[in-house]
Amino acid sequence: MVKNYRDLMVWQKSVKLAEDIFRVSQSFPREQLYVLASQMQRSALSVPSNIAEGRSRHSEKDFIYHLNIGRGSLAELETQITIACRLGFLSEKEKNIFFSKTEEITKMLHGLKTSLNKEKAKTYNLNPVN
Repeated sequence: MVKNYRDLMVWQKSVKLAEDIFRVSQSFPREQLYVLASQMQRSALSVPSNIAEGRSRHSEKDFIYHLNIGRGSLAELETQITIACRLGFLSEKEKNIFFSKTEEITKMLHGLKTSLNKEKAKTYNLNPVN
């Protein structure tokens, strides 16, 4: 049983992703530190923050809502990573590494959401909806 959001592997991995984004974006050109780098940092920070907020609300509906926001933030981050790569701020290899991490976290968020929906369906004695 998950007692705290910090126990969730998806939260732990998304915190690590945010750390990695903060580190790599610090090397962006100075004029991008307050534009693209800042936006990437906010998107990356949003993922574990929404997992924590949703889990802390103690409502499955709220938790699912915040998991969806986290998934949206990952899509934003992938777009920003693509732009950073096209501008030469990230290598193709770095982009692929980040994409691998975002895809893994996206799958984990989807799995968690599916699990919560199944639990909710059991509670109400309904068929699960994905």
